Amino acid sequence: MKDLTDRTALVVGASRGLGRGIAQAFAAAGAPVVAVARNETALAQLAATDPRLRTEVADATDAAMAGRFFDQYEPSIVVLVAGASPLMRPLHHQTWETFSANWHTDVQIAFHWLRESLLRPLSPGALVVVVSSGAALAGSPLSGGYAGAKATQRLISGYARDEADRAGLGITFTTVLPRLTPLTALGAPAVRAYAARGGQTEEAYLRQLGEPLTPERAGTALVDLARTDPAGISPGYLLTSAGLKELPQ
Repeated sequence: MKDLTDRTALVVGASRGLGRGIAQAFAAAGAPVVAVARNETALAQLAATDPRLRTEVADATDAAMAGRFFDQYEPSIVVLVAGASPLMRPLHHQTWETFSANWHTDVQIAFHWLRESLLRPLSPGALVVVVSSGAALAGSPLSGGYAGAKATQRLISGYARDEADRAGLGITFTTVLPRLTPLTALGAPAVRAYAARGGQTEEAYLRQLGEPLTPERAGTALVDLARTDPAGISPGYLLTSAGLKELPQ
């Protein structure tokens, strides 16, 4: 088990849901953690849970933020979880603005932070994890452009991995695709919408999904990934309550 006490983890989108669980898990594992989000109140509540957690209130879509925080904190672990909550409506009830929301947030965040990881670059041995969504594989007909945006996050993470390898930077990039869970502010409305679409109760729909992924389990999985030898880290993983499963390359 690799010691994380000297590896600063910067978690973008740490104020709620899986991001909060991931930030808390890294702090519990002994890593200094920088938790980044826009919600100052939620970040203050998070910081109160562990002295190893420090917070930064920022908009991750701001192109200058990645460079600023990389210079200030020199992280060796970067986890990108931030994104917009999609409007849960079928295609013909979307507008272009609602349909494209995740392209202007999730994809833009991944682009800025992956780009800066390569430009700076981060130190050899650094790990950058883009938390995408299982919707990137299965689609999501009630969430506009969400599935496509999450698939694009996976693609550009792969591009960054290739560029790092070509330049011999020693930086590992990977994508984690969590399965839909009702235990987050993002997942709960999706569960309601898909249950209603299928004429099911939420309870019946959830039984189909199996044991839900918790923020705590997500945090444990990401900590385990950070402790893995970089040579053994796959370009992509599906994340369920059972943990990480490598995706076919």
